Order: sequence, then C-alpha cells, then structure tokens
Amino acid sequence: MELAHSLLLNEEALAQITEAKRPVFIFEWLRFLDKVLVATDVKEKQKKLVEQLTGLISSSPGPPTRKLLAKNLAALYSIGDTFTVFQTLDKCNDIIKSKDDTAAYLPTKLAAVACVGAFYEKMGRMLGSSFPETVNNLLKSLKSAESQGRSEILMSLQKVLNGLGGAAASCHRDIYKNARSLLTDRSMAVRCAVAKCLLELQNEAVFMWTAELENVATLCFKALENSNYGVRVAVSKLLGTVMATALIPKQATVMRQNVKRATLEEVLELMATGFLRGGSGFLKSGGEMLKVGGSVNREVRVGVTQAYVVFVTTLGGQWLERNFATFLSHVLDLVSHPRATQTHVEAVYSRRCVSFILRATVGSLLGEKAQIAAAKEICQAIGKQMKAVEAVVNDANSENKSGAADVAASQHVMVCALQELGSLVQSLNATASPLIQEPSIGLLETVTSVLLHPSMAARLAAAWCLRCVAVALPFQLTPFLDRCAERLNNLKTSPEAVSGYSFAMAALLGGVHQCPLGIPHAKGKMVVSIAEDLLRTAAQNSRLSLQRTQAGWLLLGALMTLGPSVVRYHLPKMLLLWRNVFPRSLKELEAEKARGDSFTWQVTLEGRAGALCAMRSFVAHCPELLTEDVIRKLMTPIECAMTMMSIPSVIKAHGAHLKASAAMVRLRLYDILALLPPKTYEGSFNALLRELVAEFTLTDNSANTTTSLLRSLCHYDDSVLLGSWLQETDHKSIEDQPNSASGSGALEHDPSSIYLRIPAGEAVPGPLPLGVSVIDASVALFGVVFPHVSYKHRLQMLDHFAECVKQAKGVRQQAVQLNIFTAVLSALKGLAENKSTLGPEEVRKSALTLVMGALDNPNPILRCAAGEALGRMAQVVGEASFIARMAQYSFDKLKSARDVVSRTGHSLALGCLHRYVGGIGSGQHLKTSVSILLALAQDGTSPEVQTWSLHSLALIVDSSGPMYRGYVEPTLSLVLTLLLTVPPSHTEVHQCLGRCLGAIITTVGPELQGNGATISTIRSSCLVGCAITQDHSDSLVQAAAISCLQQLHMFAPRHVNLSSLVPSLCVHLCSSHLLLRRAAVACLRQLAQREASEVCEYAMSLKESKKGVNITETGLEGVLFGMLDRETDRKLCSDIHDTLGHMLSSLAVENLSHWLMLCKDVLAASSGFVTFSWKDEESEKKDEMDDDTMFTTLGEEDKSKPSVAPRWATRVFAADCLCRVIMLCENANKAHFDLALARSARLKNPKNDFLVLRLSDLIRMAFMAATDHSNQLRMAGLQALEDIIKKFASVPEPEFPGHVILEQYQANVGAALRPAFSQDTPSDITAKACQVCSAWIGSGVVSDLNDLRRVHNLLVSSLDKVQAGKGSSSQLYRESATTMENLKTFLSVIASYCLITLVQPELPALSRLWLAALKDYALLTLPAEFATQLPPDGGAFYTPETIDTARLHYRNSWAPILHAVALWLNSTGFNVSESTEETAAAMPNSQKRATSIMLNQTPGTPPTTKSLPEINKDRMHLILGVSIQFLCSPRPEEPVEHVTSCLQALHTLLDPPCARIHIAEDQLLGVELLSVLHRLLLTWDPPSVQLLVTGVVQQIVRAAQDYLQEKRNALNDNEEKENPLALGEGGESGGLVPGKSLVFAAMELLMFILVRHMPHLSSKVSDSPSHIAAKSHLSEESARLVAATVNILSDLPSLCSPAGCMTILPTILFLITRVLKETAVKSADNQVPPPVTAALQGIKTIVTLPTVRTDETQKQWTGLIRSTLHVWFCFSEAFKPVLDEVSILTAITLFLWSASTEIIGVQSLQNGCMNRFRSALNSSDPWVQAKCYQLLLSVFQHTNRALSTPYIHSLAPIMVEKLKAVERSRPNNNLELLAVQEGIKVLETLVALGEEQNRVQLLALLVPTLISYLLNENAFASASAASKDLHEFALQNLMHIGPLYPHAFKTVMGAAPELKTRLETAVRASQASKAKAAARQPPPTVHSTPTIKLKTSFF
Repeated sequence: MELAHSLLLNEEALAQITEAKRPVFIFEWLRFLDKVLVATDVKEKQKKLVEQLTGLISSSPGPPTRKLLAKNLAALYSIGDTFTVFQTLDKCNDIIKSKDDTAAYLPTKLAAVACVGAFYEKMGRMLGSSFPETVNNLLKSLKSAESQGRSEILMSLQKVLNGLGGAAASCHRDIYKNARSLLTDRSMAVRCAVAKCLLELQNEAVFMWTAELENVATLCFKALENSNYGVRVAVSKLLGTVMATALIPKQATVMRQNVKRATLEEVLELMATGFLRGGSGFLKSGGEMLKVGGSVNREVRVGVTQAYVVFVTTLGGQWLERNFATFLSHVLDLVSHPRATQTHVEAVYSRRCVSFILRATVGSLLGEKAQIAAAKEICQAIGKQMKAVEAVVNDANSENKSGAADVAASQHVMVCALQELGSLVQSLNATASPLIQEPSIGLLETVTSVLLHPSMAARLAAAWCLRCVAVALPFQLTPFLDRCAERLNNLKTSPEAVSGYSFAMAALLGGVHQCPLGIPHAKGKMVVSIAEDLLRTAAQNSRLSLQRTQAGWLLLGALMTLGPSVVRYHLPKMLLLWRNVFPRSLKELEAEKARGDSFTWQVTLEGRAGALCAMRSFVAHCPELLTEDVIRKLMTPIECAMTMMSIPSVIKAHGAHLKASAAMVRLRLYDILALLPPKTYEGSFNALLRELVAEFTLTDNSANTTTSLLRSLCHYDDSVLLGSWLQETDHKSIEDQPNSASGSGALEHDPSSIYLRIPAGEAVPGPLPLGVSVIDASVALFGVVFPHVSYKHRLQMLDHFAECVKQAKGVRQQAVQLNIFTAVLSALKGLAENKSTLGPEEVRKSALTLVMGALDNPNPILRCAAGEALGRMAQVVGEASFIARMAQYSFDKLKSARDVVSRTGHSLALGCLHRYVGGIGSGQHLKTSVSILLALAQDGTSPEVQTWSLHSLALIVDSSGPMYRGYVEPTLSLVLTLLLTVPPSHTEVHQCLGRCLGAIITTVGPELQGNGATISTIRSSCLVGCAITQDHSDSLVQAAAISCLQQLHMFAPRHVNLSSLVPSLCVHLCSSHLLLRRAAVACLRQLAQREASEVCEYAMSLKESKKGVNITETGLEGVLFGMLDRETDRKLCSDIHDTLGHMLSSLAVENLSHWLMLCKDVLAASSGFVTFSWKDEESEKKDEMDDDTMFTTLGEEDKSKPSVAPRWATRVFAADCLCRVIMLCENANKAHFDLALARSARLKNPKNDFLVLRLSDLIRMAFMAATDHSNQLRMAGLQALEDIIKKFASVPEPEFPGHVILEQYQANVGAALRPAFSQDTPSDITAKACQVCSAWIGSGVVSDLNDLRRVHNLLVSSLDKVQAGKGSSSQLYRESATTMENLKTFLSVIASYCLITLVQPELPALSRLWLAALKDYALLTLPAEFATQLPPDGGAFYTPETIDTARLHYRNSWAPILHAVALWLNSTGFNVSESTEETAAAMPNSQKRATSIMLNQTPGTPPTTKSLPEINKDRMHLILGVSIQFLCSPRPEEPVEHVTSCLQALHTLLDPPCARIHIAEDQLLGVELLSVLHRLLLTWDPPSVQLLVTGVVQQIVRAAQDYLQEKRNALNDNEEKENPLALGEGGESGGLVPGKSLVFAAMELLMFILVRHMPHLSSKVSDSPSHIAAKSHLSEESARLVAATVNILSDLPSLCSPAGCMTILPTILFLITRVLKETAVKSADNQVPPPVTAALQGIKTIVTLPTVRTDETQKQWTGLIRSTLHVWFCFSEAFKPVLDEVSILTAITLFLWSASTEIIGVQSLQNGCMNRFRSALNSSDPWVQAKCYQLLLSVFQHTNRALSTPYIHSLAPIMVEKLKAVERSRPNNNLELLAVQEGIKVLETLVALGEEQNRVQLLALLVPTLISYLLNENAFASASAASKDLHEFALQNLMHIGPLYPHAFKTVMGAAPELKTRLETAVRASQASKAKAAARQPPPTVHSTPTIKLKTSFF
C-alpha cells in the first residue's frame, strides 16, 4: 500500500500486483492524491496526471473509485491550468453518448457522468459556455439509462445546478420536465436522487414554487406512495422546502423576477390535501374532497407529516412564534377532519402524526419563553373546543347529527392538544410555573374541564396532561389530588365525572414516583376510602355501575404504585376486596353462568378485570409484601379467574359485545400470572396452556391479529434485516405506521397505563389495542410457563403448532405463523434463562421441523425469527451432535438451493447457530460456514442474498473471536472488493459490509498495533474499508464506518488520522439522522478521553468552512452544549455529557476563562437569546425579513440564526460543570485559591489564568443558577455556592490584611439564599440552602455578628417551620421530606452553633429537638427483631408509614446532631434538667404525644421526675450507644464526615467531669469503647480519623487517671492502712486480663497505630523477607499521630499498680525507645519533630513515676532503667551519622537526673554516658555543642554529688580546652556564638559550685578565657557582628564576676598584668561608645539568655 502513496500513479508497482488487488491499489492512490493535491504545486506533472486520471475513467472503476476520481480531476483543474479541461469534458461527453449498453461498459459511463458533475460543481461558471450541451447530453441518456445510471445522472445534474447557480436558468425547465416523471420511479434510489436534484433546482427555479407549486406538491405525494424511509426523508425535505420558499421566497430570486407570493393559507391547504387525501390524483374542487371513502395511503401521510416539520424548521423559530396560532389551528383541524379518522386505527395514526409535527417544531425550535406562549395558545384552543362540545352536550334535543360528529371529532383534537401541552410543561419542568400561577391563562381549569368530555380518549388525555404538570411542578401534586377528590365527591352522579376525575387521580398517583418529595401518607387513606365508596355504591345506580366499578379499581391499582410503605396498611382490606369479587367455588361459578343479563355480565367482567389489574399493580410495585401467606391469599381469586377464563356460553347468550370485556379479564389474568412464580399455579397449567395456545393461534378469533413482540424477541443486531433500525431515527414515533400490522398505541386502549411507569424512551404511554395486547400477554406468559411444563405436553403443543400452520391459508397463515414463532422464541428464551433443556429427541424433532419449515418462508421477518429460534434451540439443547445436524442441514440446503428465500434463510441460520453456541461449540463448522458465506456474498445478482450472508458472516466473526484469525485475510479482501463494486444504492449490503469490517477489527484487536508485513496489510485494508464506508451517502453506513474507526482508534491509536476524522465527526453532529449523530458523539467521547486537546484543535479547523456545522469561537464545546438543547435521545445526551466531561477534565484548568465563559453564557440564558449561535443542517434556513429590509441585506444571505436559549437541563449541566472546574483547579495549583500567588503569576505571564481572579464570575454564576425558576438548577446553583464558600473561605485579601476575599460578596450570598426559604419552596431546596447557610456561617468569612444574623435569621425561619410540626395542615409532600428538611435545618443550626451567641435564644428548644432526633435515630437503627419496641405513633420527626424513607434521612444527618448535642452537654447541658413544662412549650401538639412516649411514660400518667444524674446517665447512654453502634461497623460508603463527627462528639462529651466519672466508674464501658475504636481503625485509615481516635483514647485514659487519683486521695485521707499506690490495674500480681483491662485495650489500639505508621516496630513485619529496612520519613500527619500515641502510652503506667507497671513498662519503654530511634533524625533547621518531643516527655513521665519505687519492684525497675540506657548506647553507635544526638543526650540526661540512684556506680553505663557527652562536645555542629553545654549544666547541678562529680572530673577539662580555642577561631554566626555563651555559663556555674579554697584556681580558668575574647579598638571596628557580640558578652560577664568574687578576682588579675591592660582598654572603649550612644538613644538591654530554646522544657 505504501507504494500507492506517490503523486503520480506508480504504474510498475500496479503491474506487479494481482488483478484482484489492483482496484484497492488505485483507490488508495486516489485517496492519497485527494489529501496532497491541495498542498502541491502540480504545474510540471499536470499533463501526466490528467492522462493517468482520464485513463482510469475507461478502466471500469467502481462507485467509490469513480467518486474520488471525479473529485481529484476537478480539484486538479481548479488548482492547475485549465486549458485541457474542455478536451476532458468532451471525452466524458463522448463516453456518455456512446451506444454501448452492455453491463461491462456501465462503470465507465458512470465514471464519466460523475466527472462531469464534479467539474461543474468545482468550477461552475468557468465552464459556463459548454453547459447547455452537457445538460442535453445528460438528459438524453437519462431516458435510456437503467436505475444505477439514472441515479448517477441525477446526482451529476444536481452538481451542475449547484455549480452554475442562476447561470443555468435556460435549462431549468428541461431538467424539471425530465426529472419530475422519475419521482415515481420504481427504484427508491432514483426517487431519492430526483428529490435531491429538484431540491437544488428550486433554489433558482422560481416557477417551481409559483406556477408549478400545486404540481410539485402532487408529484411529491405520488412519490411518497409505496416509498421507503430514505425516500420519505428526501421527498419531505423537497416538499417542505418548496412550500417554505413559496411562502417566503429567497431574496435574490425575488429581485430578478416579479413574483406572486403564496399565502400561508394556500400553502397549508396544499399540504393538508396530501395529509388527508394522499397522492391519488388531485381534486379540483374542495367539495369532492370531503366525500368520505377510500383511505389515505399511510406512507403519504407519514411523508407529508415530515414535510410539515421541514416546512416549519426551514422558516425558523421566530416565524413559528409569530404564526403559531394559525399553524396550531391548522394542524388540529387535520385530526378533526373525517378523512383522517375513518377508522379507529387511522384516527390514532393521524393523532400520532399531528403530535409528531407539534413536538418536532414547538419542542425544538422554540425557546422556553416562546414555549410558555405556545402553551397558552394550546390552552385557548382546548378551551374553545370544550365550549363547542359543552354546547352540543347541553343541547337537549340532540337532533343535529352533525353535532354528535363534531363531538366525536373533537376528541382527537383534544388528545393532540393535551398531549402536546403535557409534553411542553414536562420539558419546561419547574420553569413552567408561570403557566400555573397566572390566573388569566387558566391552564388547570381548562385541562380539568376536559375531564368531563363525553369521550374517554379526551378524558384520559386530560388526566395525562395533569400528571405531566404535577411531575413538572411537584408542589401542585397534593392540591390537585385534593381538588379531584373533592370534585369526585360532589359530582358522584355524573358518569363522565366519575370516570374523568378517577382517571386524573390515578394519573397523579402514578406520577408520585417521579417526585422525590412524594405526597403525605394520609392521601393513601383518602384514595382507599374513595375507591371503597365507589365500589360499594356501584350496584345502587345502574346508570353509573360501570363507571364506578372501573373507577374504584383504577384508583386501587394506582394506589399500589406508591409502594409497600403505603400499601402495607391497606393490604388486609385489599385482600378482602379481591376475594369478594370472584365466586367462592365452582358451584357458585356455574350458578352464576346461568343467570344475569348482558349488562350485569358486563359490569361483573369489568369488575373482575379491574380487580385483577389492581392485583397486578400490587405484585409489580410491592414485591416486598409478597410473603408466602399473601401469595396464597391472592391465589384464591386468581384460581377462580383461571376457571372462568373462557366463557363462550355467556358470550353466546348475551351478545358479542361482551367479547371485549372477557378479553380484558384474560389480559389482566395473563399479566399477573407472568409476574408470579409459576410454582404457585402449576396445578392449573393444563387449562392455562390450552387457553394461551388458543389465544395466539387465533382459534376463536376471526381477525388475523398478530403479536407486536416478534421484533423485540429477535436479536438487536438483526435490525438491518428486520428494518427495526427505524426505531432509532428521529421519526420513530410515526415511522411504525407504514410497516406495522398491530396498529398504534393510544391511552384509551388500556386506561391502567395512565398510572404505570412509562417505558424508557417513550414520551406518552401508548398501550396497543386490546386484541394485540391479549396476544402479546399470552405469548409472554407462554414463555414463562413453558420451561415448567412436562416434556409430553411440550411435544403435544409443538405438534399442534405445526397442525395450525398447515390448516391456515394465505394471510391468515402468515399471522398464525408469526404468533406461533413469537411464542416459540419466547419459550426458548425462557428455557435459556431457566438453564433448562428442551427435552428428549421427539420434542427436539418436532421443534426442529417447525423451525426449519419457516427458514424458507417468503416473509423475511419469519425467516429472521426462524434463524433466531434455531440458534436458541442449539443453545438450550447444547449437544454437539444436534448442532452438527442442524449445521449440516443448512450446508446441504445452501449448496443445492438457488432461490433467494432459502439462501437467505439458511445463511442466517448459520450465523445464529454460531451466535448462540459461541466459537468453541461451533468451531468444527467454522471453515465450511465461512467458505459458503463468502461464496454467497459474491452473488451480485441478488443484493438480498448478499445482505443476509454478510450479516451472518459478521455474526460468525463476532462469536468466533480469536478462532477466526485464520480467515481474516480472505474475508477482508472480499469485503474490500464488494465495497469497491456494489452499487451505493444497495445500502443494506453496505451496512452489512460495515458490520463485517467492525467485527474483523475487533477480532484482530490489539495486534493491529504491530509492524509485521501481514498486520500492516490488514491494518491498511481496514483503513481503506473505513474510508470507503465513511464516504457513502447513507447515514447508517457512515455510522458503521465511525464505529469501525472508533474500534481502530482503541486498538491502534497511532494509525487513526484525527485531523481528518474529527472534522468529519463534527459535520455529522448536525446530521438529520439520529444514528449518525449518536455514532459521531460516541466516537468523540472516546477520543476526548485520551486526546481532548487535539480533538478541540482539529474541530476549530472547521471554523470558517461552509460544511453545514457552524463552529464559532466557542469551539466544539459550544456546539455540544448547543446540541444538549435540541437532542432528546437519552443515550446521545449522556454521551455528550461524558464528552464535555472528558474535555473539561483535561482542558479546563489550562483554559480556564474559556470554560468559565462557556458555562456563564449558558447560565446567563434565562434572559433571552444566547451569545453563541447555531446553524442547522438545512443551510437553506434564512431569517424571515419584511419587505423593507429584504433588499438591503442581499450580501448576508447566510446569516446564522440565533438558536433557542439554553434550556434548563443544559443550564443544570453547566452549573455542574462549574463545580467540576472548581474541583479540578483544587487538584491543580495552589495559586487558584491564593490571590497574592495568582497575581504574581499573572504578572510573570499574562496568559496565566486563575480561579481566584474569576471569583466574581463564579459567584455570579452560582447566584444566577440559585435564583432560577428551575428547581433542579436552583439545587445545582446552591451546590456550586457551597463549593465556592468551602474552597475560598480562607483565601486572604492581600490589600486588607486580616480580611478574606469572600467578605465583599456577603450581599450576593444572602440574596442567593433568601428565595430558598420562602414558603412555597420545596423542602429539598430549603434543606440544601440550610447546608449552604451552615457552610457560610461556619466558614468564618464574616466575623461581624450583625452581618451573620441576616443569614442566621433565614435558618431560624426554617426552625420555626420545624416547631410548627406535624400537625400543620398545609402539607404538600411526604412526611419523610419534612423529616429531611427538619434534620437539615438542625444540621445547619449546628454549624452556627460554634458562634454560640447567635443560637443562644433558640438553644433550650433546639437541644430538646436534637435529643429527640437522636432518640428517633437510635430507635430506627434497632435490628428488626426489636421492631415491637418502636413507639406505635412514630417518633418526634417521623410517622410509622415513612419509617423506611425516614431511616435514610436520619442516616445522613445523625452525626452532626450527635456532635452538637455533645457540644451542648459539654458547655451547659449536664447542668440542665428536662422540665416537662418547658419541653411541652417547645414542641407542637402532635409531638407532645411522641415526647411522652420518648420519656418512657405512658400518656396520661403523671410524669415521674428524674434526678439530674439519672437524666445525665440516660443522655450518656443514648450518645455512647448511638456512637458505639455506628462505629462498630460503619458502612464503607458512609461519608468520612460521619465518622469524624461521631469521634469529635465522643471527644467533646468526655470533657466534663461528670461524663468522665460515668465512663471511668464502669471500666468495661471504656474497654468496650476502645475495642470498637480499634475495629474502626482496621477499616478506616484516613489520618484524620486516626488522630481523632487518639484524642478519644486520651480522654478515656485521662478519665481513668482522674478517677484513680480520687480513689487514692480518699485512701490517703482515711488512714495509712493500705498503700494507696497499690491501687490500679494489675493489683498485687501484675496480671492484666484482656477484655477487661483498660490498659491492655489501650495498648493494643496504640500499638496498631504505631505499626501502621512505623512498620519496623513490629517484629512480624521486620522479620518478613519482603521487608526492606529503609527508613521512611514520616509525613507531618503521621508524625502528629505517633506523637499523640506516645503521649498516651506514657500515661498508661499511672493507671497501674506497681506490679502492673512492671508488666507493661518493658513494652512501653521498648516502643518509646524505638520511636525515638526512628524519628530522632538530624534535620537542617534543627527542628525537633513532634514524636521526639513526645518520646522525651514520655520518658520524663515514666522515670518520675511515684508508683514504681516500692520495695517489691525496686530491683526490677533498676534492671529496666539500666537496660534501656544500654540499648540507647548500642543504637546511637550504630546510627551515628543520621542520629539527632541532641535528643539522645536529652534522654540520657533525663535518666541521669531522675533515676540517679539506679544508675550510680554502674561503670559501663557511666562510661557510655560520658562518651556520648564527649563526642557531642567535640561535634563540629555548634547547635549540638550548645545543647550539650545546656544538658551538662543540669547534670553538673544535680543534687546528688555522687552522680555529678565523676562527670565534672571527666568532662570539665575538655570544655575548658574547647572554650580556650575560641580565641583562635572566633564565632562567625549566631549559632557558634550561642555555643560559646552556653559553655561559659557552665564554667561560671562550676565556679559557683566550687568551694572557697578552690575558687582562685577555677577563676584562673574562667577569667583569662573571657579576656581572650575581648578585641582591641582597631580589631573591633572591622570585626563581624557575631565577633562583636562575643566581645560584648565577655565584657559583661567580667564586669559581673568581678564584684561576685572580689578577692579571688584580684588575685587572678594581679598574677597576669597583660590581662589587666586588655580589660581596662576594653572598659574604656565601651564607656566611650556608650556615652556616644546615650546621646542618640536609650541604653540597650543585653540578653545573655540563649536566643534559641527547645520547644518544650523538660526540666
């Protein structure tokens, strides 16, 4: 392939390769040429290139090759010289004229045609003079060409027209005449090509939309007859565009000719004829049209429907806004026209079409404001219709027949209008609130008035619309329910009212699950009582019996959707009602059949159907309540229903109109049985199966009804054969009409669907007609039951099926067969899911006969189903021999058969076998299968055979995986050959080729990265294949190409060229095909994951291009945000979200301002049009202009329209993006949250952008979102605000020290929060706002209390709501919603609790509410077996019904409440008793009851007052209980804040003395708590948690210490009988019992923490082979933790008796020693790490313990001390270079100082100590020296002379030497100076310690040393600062020593006169300088204290 990459075609290389590979080589060369031509200078090679290219025209190039060839030739001429272009053109024309009509010459002709088109498109008017001849030539050959030629010529003509524009006017009429007759061509591809050609023509040919307008319309209608989807799309585009142009012509064309414009009425009238009349001739008079008769062709209706949408889209959103009223009344008139509603099925279809028109225009073209206006219009239209209906209904003498017809017609108008209104409100969501709140609109009145419409369809539509409103605006849900209930009671006697209002209530109940806040529980009781009342009174009035029965059961069915928490209370009543509907016994049943008339039977049957429907709803929505007992009770009525399944005798007796009611009973029965376990009704299998089989084999059914389930039971991948991909288009809601046998869905087919959940992807529930639904249900149930039936019965049924097929004939046979196959597939699927087998040989045989028979059926859907069934059979039989037999049968058939049907059927059979058995099971047939299918795929005579065989091949490649590797090359070469030769009009073949290509890429997989020769060939073949499919005109083929490239990019990213792929994907984003947009976005999502920046860069390359996608400076991101507003497909939107998410993650931090502006633009959209604009795929859309401006703006024809402003969902996403940006910045760079840093970085590089510099934007965005109409957006805005507050709270304002930057935004924050606390705000928003308040109050941003009070008052208002309590009447939502709001309010008040002054007034009430909430939580967390202990009326903040949901809210909020209670108890609470009166005053009535229960009193008994200690004990138990219960096993998904809150609460709680006593008295409580904390650490290891745990442990240990101390003091005070020190753990023996010993528990836990951070401490770890003894540096957090642990460890011995101390001290000393050894490491700045400080402090605590020095333990203690010291000497030798000597010396000194008696006289220890000091004195580090002097000073001063003397003798001489040496090397810095000063201090102390007679000798050492430090005047002037300080220091000391020891001083001075002179000189100089200085300033104070101290003083 590489050889093909040259500018000229490499002819030698071409000659050397095989014939088969040449086309690929040529194509690859043309691809290369296409890329390089633009950038190459072709002057000298042009001649040769033209030769080579024109030579290729006559080499029979395939379709893709000719396309590229034409493109390259045209490009070559447009960049090079054009002088030979006319020769080439003539050559092409000659080829076109040629009379050679053979198939072999065709490709050459087509190539010439393609070249002509490309020339004109590229060069246009440069070729002007030659065009008439060319056009005539093309038109001439058009007459005689076959279909491929016709399409190609039409495409070329389109290009000619495009290139020449208005210049080709002379040929326009000819082209029009010739082309229009082809609009009804039998080839669909030709029809599409004509439509595109005429679409191009109408741009310039004015006559098309003036004189010829009617004819064009008629032509289009004719073209739509018997059309396929592609034709409908193309023709509707033509029709819609022509109509739009007729209405508002293009400016340029208008200028040239004086045009008569059509009026809107005329245009709409024309379109309506198509909708109502179809293409059957054009009627001149309007009168004839109204004569009913002959139905409208469905394809025409669907096509015209699409044309309406194109028409409006072309005119644009603004046009629609202005003309909406006219347009609406026109489309609604369509459905009221009798021709549109001749039969029920047609009426439903017409409604679907009109709904589609409205949804596609109003839903996507209008912005939110315009949509609200449209909703008002729709309301008015509904009101108008309803008035007319009421007039007819109230007209008592209903003589006028037309009136009744009007009412019947009005129902369809109502359905369309109400559905659109519902959809509008639902899409607007909370932004629709103005519609409800403006009384002038009267939306609710209008909609509820329709509930009384005489037609059921209209009533149901109104109910549905109400459900939509309630889901969009949940605060309306409860008031609606109440209003409907009230009207239902008031209008009990009107059948319509009973029916309508019960529909509305059922619909509203069904919507509750979409409202997270729910409805109050009392509403459930209300519904039950209404329903009961209806059922009870049904028999009283025969006029109302039917409606009341239906209504009662409908309401009960709807009630079930509220779920188990509501239904649980009504279940016994329901079971009773169900039992009473059915006869009790067979006898009763028989008796019943004998009596009654047709009306009572109808009511009875309706009642039973209703009861079964309610049961089904119960089983579906409350599975938790289905205990065995309940199922048993349900089975009684169900078994009875099964017995009366078929009642032919009754129907015979009372008339066929009962058939529907009987069918409804069966439908409900099948539905409920399918949901119950088959075991429960296995006794009735026989009767049931008989009925089911009769149902779908149409035994008693004369209609040929077919099931609708077949497509869904076939495999999703077979959509290319089934055409089910139509369900994946934008037109899916109408495209099922032309090819659906089952009719379309409508609410009136099954009223119960009004409350069921809507299947995903549908806007409005559309249950199918009853006849179809029953068959569907029977098929589904058959699949459930079949696996549980005996083999004998299976055989009987399968044989019966074969018989049924044989008996039926013609159309009926097809229907029966379809149903049977669906049932068999359903059964096989059931078998596979149950992992059971099909049965013995005879069952298999029977099944196989049935299936094999259908593989040759002419109906493709049946063949497809048969293939699928065969695969599933292989799966459930699972035996190799059986599979081999099936495969062999198909092999034989394929080898002999020549007819298309059996070849397609059996080739699919092979694919399905492989699909279900997988590569391993079918491996031995792989070779044969592949060779047969490859052969079939080459059958050029039948595209159908090619399609099916390629599809099967793709299945085999997919399922074989790596086993297919050997067949990859032949398959690939076949795929390429076919891609290059199959005509593009056979789109299915190309789709399957794309699938094969994708499967091959997956099979080769990661190997594709390799560089071997074969892999390179495979890879380049795949790339060529992708290139061909990418360039195909069909969108499904393009989508397949994209997914292939996506796979390639996954396996071999280097080889996929993003620079060409990304722009093409961006162009597809505006495609009119959903599948293509989906594929493009999915691919972008994958690319953006790895290479987001490249993707954005390449997308920007389209910025200036005219390729239909309008990329502005907002780039691809802007385009994607714009798509979010128009797309409704879930998958697509979620992929867009992900793509934007990936782009955001990788680019937002670098490109901050861009992303923030993007979000800001989207969020700012509430105020009208948005800043970035969008252009749709129809580039013909132009702004509407009035006549004055029409001529001034001719140049700007292509103005892009402002799109609709971003909708609320997009704005919510933008707000989420904002939060993500903040999070990303947090992980990126500190400067984002530091104004000073950010400003300095900005100065260095102005391009730098930081979040903190954009704070005002962030706050503004959060504010816009938080104050929007949309509730979701408010939530997102508050979340963003909370994030901003948390992240920026501590950022200081550099210009105003002591202030933070958020302070200036106080007003904004307050304003953003205020609306959330208004009365009508939903509680979840208020709860969120409470959280934000608490973040704001707790952030410490605002320190002024008055400023804080504003926000705090909002919280208090919320708190008032809490205290108003349960009893308040105005409750809109479920109680648990209130629970949530209450708890959130508490949480937030807690946050402000730290600012105690704010909450002071509310504290008494608050603390009680908090305790009540905690008590609730404690009760709710009890295990299930204690359920009986729960208070019957619920707790303080929950009712028993909401217990499950309340649990969740409590679970999320108990922790901070616990912390608050602990804080309160700690500050005041333990001194406050609960006076019942106050409690009562603080709580609402309903809570008093609960409180009395909480205080363990029975209501009505006088309250017993508890003493304060008892109350406190209760409170302690509550808090400790809650904490321990939680800490025992926090769930892993629990937020870490809960754990920390809980630990902080414990810490706070254990502060006050009474709490400490409580925990110390009961030692087991402490042990329990410690072991729970230990467990917690095993599962939670954030350091923050560990630190808090150590804090709590410290509190427990301290509590125990205090308690023990008090006991000891008490003993001391008594009398000296027993030694108080002997108290404590360990007693006399010293033993500690695990599980009972507090000390042991504490040590276990502390040891765990130590080992976690310093693994070498554990011998297990350090001995393990994997352990490497590298010393790791502890992090700051770890260091703090280790320090805390050591502190507690050293406190433990004080809890023990002397014997107990001896048990634990070895361990503790070992640990402290090891910690010291690990952490005492030298650091550059001589900082002492916290663990070292703690270890030293611990040593001091232990060494000075009073308990250890008893007679019994003295010996052991001495041993301990000595061995500890000895260990230190050992390791300080070993680790000398890194060890921090100062810490070790300090430790040694501590021992010497505190444990002197134990150490004196042990020579080895004494030598060790002296060596340490000696080496420290000789250290080169002045810091070590200084510290050593300090420590020696303390040793020398020790009171025990026996200890200090040896040290003085040994170390003093070294010191004196060191100090004398200073004269030669004076100090250079403060540290060295400090060392000298400390040394001198020690000498001075020695002088003071010395005895009088030795004083002179000692001074003789000190004084000369000091004098040697003095400088003479010259030296002083030039000396360094440290040197001068030394001089000053020496002088001061000498002045100080002289007077102290006058006699000795004189003696010393006298002995050395030179010393005296130096001293005097220095004194004089000093006095002189002082005098000078005194004149300037007051005398300085001299510090002789060291300037650096140890952090902690240990002495």
